[in-house]
Amino acid sequence: MHKVLRCVVLMTLAVVVAAGTAVAQTPPLKGRSLPMFDVDRSWPKVPAKWKLGDESSMAIDAQDNVWVLHRPRTLKPEQASMAAPPVIVFDGAGNYIKAWGGDGQGYEWPQREHGIHIDSKGFVWIGGNNCPTNGLRGLKPVADDQLLKFTQDGKFVMQIGHSNQSKGNADTKNFHQPADEFVYAKTNELFVADGYGNHRIIVLDANTGAFKRMWGAFGNKPVDKLDCPPLTLNNGPEGEPEQFSIVHAVRVSSDGIVYVADRENRRVQTFTLEGKFIKQLERKSAPFARDLALSHDPDEQFLYVGGGTDLVVVNRKTLEILTTIETNIGGGHLMETDSKGNIYIAYIAATNRGLLKLTYKGTSSSK
Repeated sequence: MHKVLRCVVLMTLAVVVAAGTAVAQTPPLKGRSLPMFDVDRSWPKVPAKWKLGDESSMAIDAQDNVWVLHRPRTLKPEQASMAAPPVIVFDGAGNYIKAWGGDGQGYEWPQREHGIHIDSKGFVWIGGNNCPTNGLRGLKPVADDQLLKFTQDGKFVMQIGHSNQSKGNADTKNFHQPADEFVYAKTNELFVADGYGNHRIIVLDANTGAFKRMWGAFGNKPVDKLDCPPLTLNNGPEGEPEQFSIVHAVRVSSDGIVYVADRENRRVQTFTLEGKFIKQLERKSAPFARDLALSHDPDEQFLYVGGGTDLVVVNRKTLEILTTIETNIGGGHLMETDSKGNIYIAYIAATNRGLLKLTYKGTSSSK
C-alpha cells in the first residue's frame, strides 16, 4: 500500500469582491498565514486588431512580463484573419509588448499549442499536444512529439524530438504530446510532463537535449497506453492507479522537489530530482491537479493546484490543503506566478477572456 495524504474537507466560504468579480475563499485554518488575492479584470489589453484562440498556457520572464501561448487555429473561420501570433507578450499591467511564433524554417511548430516555459537563461520552450485522430478542424493529422527552444525574439535555437515520431514511453529521443515543461536552473535539467500520449516525467539536458532519466507514477517504469485522444476520467479513477494518466503539469521547487500534476487521476505526486517517490495528495471528490504553480516567497511556502471550480492552496512541504479560492474560471488549464506573488491563469476559452490575473494582496491569518 502506498502512503496517501488525503485532502481535508473545508467548510463555509467567505466572499471577497474585487473589481466587480467575486472570489470566494475558505477561511484559513487556525494560526495559518494564507495568501490573499484580488481579480484584475482589466488584464490583459489585447490589441483590437487581434483575436486570441484557446489560451493554453503562460510563462513569466525575468522582468515579470507574461508570455501567453494560445491556439490561433481554434478561432472561427470568420475570425481567422484577425488571429494573433501564437506567442503574445504583456507586461504586468496588461499592456501589449510583442508577439511572434508559428510555422518557420528549420523546425516543426506544434499543431495544437499547449505549454510554454521561460528558463532562468531566458530561453522560451514551447510544446503541443495534437493527437492525429482528434478530428479537430484545421489541424494536420500528426502527433506533436517535439519541444522547441527559442530566444525571446523568436529566433529558433533547438528542437528535441520530431512530429509524429514517438515510439512510446521507452523512447528517449521523442516526446508524445507533451503537456508542460520546466527547467531546473541548479542542474540545468529540462523536466517534461509527457503528458497526453506518453505517461511519464522525462528529464533531459537543457543545453543539448540529451536524455538523462524518466519515471512514471510512484517512480514506476512508465507503461504504454493506446489512448488517442487520451481518456478523460470524468468521475475520477477507482482504486490507486499504478501509472500516470494525463501528466499535465510539472514544477521543481528551489530545494529540488519535483511536483507532478496527474490530472485524470486527481492527484499531485512529489519526487526527488532522481525520480524517487516521496508522497502524494489526492482529491478524488472533484476535478483536481489540472495545473501547478509555486509561490514566489523565499521558502516557496505554497503550491497552487487547479481544481474544477477552485484554486487549491497547499502547504508545499506537507501537501496539506490550507484553503480554496473559487473563481469564475475554476483552476484553469495552466498557470504561473510572478516575482510579486501574482497568479496568472490560462483557461480554454477562445473569447480573449481566457486569461485571469489574481493580484497578490499579502497574507492573512486566523488566530
